[in-house]
Amino acid sequence: MADDPTLKFYADNAAVYAGRARDLPQAQLDAFLAQLPPGAAILELGTGGGQDAAHMLERGFAVTPTDASAALAAQAERRIGRPVRLMRFAELEEIATYDGVWASAALLHAPRSELTDDLTRIHRALRPGGLLVASFKAGSEEGRDSLGRYYNYLQAPALLAHFQAAAPWADLTLTERAGTGYDNVPTQWLWVSARA
Repeated sequence: MADDPTLKFYADNAAVYAGRARDLPQAQLDAFLAQLPPGAAILELGTGGGQDAAHMLERGFAVTPTDASAALAAQAERRIGRPVRLMRFAELEEIATYDGVWASAALLHAPRSELTDDLTRIHRALRPGGLLVASFKAGSEEGRDSLGRYYNYLQAPALLAHFQAAAPWADLTLTERAGTGYDNVPTQWLWVSARA
């Protein structure tokens, strides 16, 4: 994610965003962890306030949390007591390094024109059989929310097409779930699970 207005929003609102009361995507996160070996190496894209990373660390996983926002990374570091790697999606260069990649409400900020390449990089960073779980906000046109943040807003078939163009994923599944986000606007969430 390299959208300057989106990064500015997170820089300007990091403390409030990271400190808000937030329910974990518990069912999806626990299902993701249950499919990984104990102590698995996990790359988290878009750690935000670090709540998901804290949960994974408490469960004994080797988590590498990342975020494109320096301000959010600093907030997450305070929460989890360890460094957060400052990284944009295009900067992911590891090969066969991780057992899992967790990208809850992160790749939805990737421009549509870059999403396929980002997914290719993620596939390359996973070990054979490694698991990616990512969530996206459904929509018909890319654009900005009322807070000025960029979203790729894809419908399910278009989102799956990005995955299929990126790499030969196995067990590619998509589920939909109603919910909200930081802006409290009703949202249709698309959860994708795929194995390298």
